[in-house]
This record gives sequence, structure tokens and C-alpha cells, in this order.
Amino acid sequence: MSLLHLAPGIEVDEGELDWEFVRAAGPGGQNVNKVATAVTLRWDVAATQALPDEVKARLRKLAGSRMTESGVLIVESRATRSQLRNRELALAELATLVRRAAVRPKTRRATKPTAASQQERLARKAQRSRIKSLRRGVRDHDE
Repeated sequence: MSLLHLAPGIEVDEGELDWEFVRAAGPGGQNVNKVATAVTLRWDVAATQALPDEVKARLRKLAGSRMTESGVLIVESRATRSQLRNRELALAELATLVRRAAVRPKTRRATKPTAASQQERLARKAQRSRIKSLRRGVRDHDE
């Protein structure tokens, strides 16, 4: 079997991918009822050795409803009339998901506002307060 390069440092054996071809609704003319052009790609992420555990966890989160409870990722493509093109699109979508999952998110460090930014904020609030106070009507003290 050949290896598919999905992301930097991540290669998957093509044998791990299960392809299913079904008839698709939509464009296709007379072929729509005869040719199985829609593609469903299944990959058992939970069982694969190609991904580190942290990438698997991020992929599960990214995939959302496309990942089954048992850890099988399902990617569907039915955009074109060509089975080959739909297969390429499904593979490209899989690669995009894996590439996004392979990137470790930056850790957020809590910061405090600077003294200058706090003063600036208070000055803006005071200015806004002055503007609004000028909008109030003048009261007559004779009443």
C-alpha cells in the first residue's frame, strides 16, 4: 500500500481509508441514476497509529458531528459529477482537517491592562459622560 501525506510529519497508509461510492442526487443528467459518483470516506482515527494522541483529540473536536462515537471520521463529497473529482475533494478535506488538528494552539496567557490603557479608558468614559450631560434639558428653578 502507498502512504498518503496529509500534513507535515503525518502519513497515512491508504489501506486505512475505506471508500464507499453511492449515487448522488443533483446534477448529472441521465447519469445521475446510473453512476455512483458521491463519495463517502471513512477513517478509523481511534485505531490509527499515524496520529499522536493530542492530534487525535484536536481532530475529534474539529470534526464535530463528522466523527462517530467510536472514533471513525466520515468525510462526504458529492459536489461534482465525477467520482474521481469527488474522491479528490474528500481527500483534500481530510487533509485540511488533519493539518488544522496538527497545529498546536497557542496557550493564552492572562494579562492585566496597562496603567496607561486604564487611564485612557477612564478619560473616554468621562468625556462620554460630559457629552451626555450636555444633552439633558435645562431645569427651571422658578417652578
